Amino acid sequence: MTTAFKGTALVTGASSGIGAIYADRLARRGYDLILVARRRRRLDGLAKHLREQTGKSIEVIAADLNDTVDLAGIETILRNGADIRMLVNNAGVGAIGPLLSSDVGKMCDMIALNVTALTRLTYAAAPGFAARGGTIINIASAVGIAPEILNGVYGGTQAFVLALSLSLHNELADRNVRIQAVLPGATATDFWETAGLPVAHLSGEIVMRADEMVDAALAGLDQGEIITIPSLPDAADWQACEAARQKLIPNLSRSVPAPRYRARVATTAFGKQPTMNSPERMPL
Repeated sequence: MTTAFKGTALVTGASSGIGAIYADRLARRGYDLILVARRRRRLDGLAKHLREQTGKSIEVIAADLNDTVDLAGIETILRNGADIRMLVNNAGVGAIGPLLSSDVGKMCDMIALNVTALTRLTYAAAPGFAARGGTIINIASAVGIAPEILNGVYGGTQAFVLALSLSLHNELADRNVRIQAVLPGATATDFWETAGLPVAHLSGEIVMRADEMVDAALAGLDQGEIITIPSLPDAADWQACEAARQKLIPNLSRSVPAPRYRARVATTAFGKQPTMNSPERMPL
């Protein structure tokens, strides 16, 4: 297979599931790859397969992004890799249990991976991408806009990724840096097993195959989407949601409270003590 060289893509969480499929698709699109994950044996097997199938250069790095030394090593590669043109922030974990039954230490570990590691890698890649052009793909989740569905801390980490992606697009679009946040729903990967709920226990009506999810996400990238929700039937629904958010922005910071929050001035009888609604008690 001969495909025009597009630079190098670094993919985290690449040993299986969504990350491994991204690796396959990007190699077939002409990217050399740097594949990052904890499981070296799986990475080696994937790299061997992709080299044979695509002829691309595939480097593997066994790294735990919750380890500060390992994370710093990947940051250095992103800062110094002149050929790196794409970062796929895919590494992440989830949780399904409610807050009161969740271990706070595990929740903090999840924040460290889903938020801190993703942020540090993005910071490492962005300056070089701004200089030479590049693409950052952040794999988030639909719970970023529907945090009621699963564990609230997990939903919060995904809302962070969504907010960061929107902000980065606003900052970097004119610097030739593409930003895409992908918000899949339930996807058939080992994510669910790790989180404590095997995917077989979910309704088949809500679970998408991982290869179909990735192909949809890449189609969204090709179409210039900033936010891609692979299962959303009508893109106009997201556009309406975004339009409503944009409408809010001019009124989110004003010099006076909205009228509905101003205490109503009550007429008091002679000699009656002021009430919380009386002018004498209004904190103005």
